[in-house]
Amino acid sequence: MQVANQIRDILTAEFAPLELKIIDDSSKHAGHSGADPRGESHFSVLVVSDKFDGENRVNRQRLVYGALNELLKERVHALALKTMTPAEFKAAQEN
Repeated sequence: MQVANQIRDILTAEFAPLELKIIDDSSKHAGHSGADPRGESHFSVLVVSDKFDGENRVNRQRLVYGALNELLKERVHALALKTMTPAEFKAAQEN
């Protein structure tokens, strides 16, 4: 299974996101330290979920890192996260 699909499956099960975007940035890091020759090692992820209500940015990211713990240990070298509540996402869309 592709790593991006694994990320999608895990985050969907854990956060029931209203919006989920996963971008594979691995090609930008080819040849760099930590770059996996198989690809799919660097990702940018947007997660919009009600589960982030009342959580600060650091706690939100900890929740996501916890959910993806095994992939981060074994396969994913870098993960750029943007975590938002639905209200924050809506406000960002309106601006």
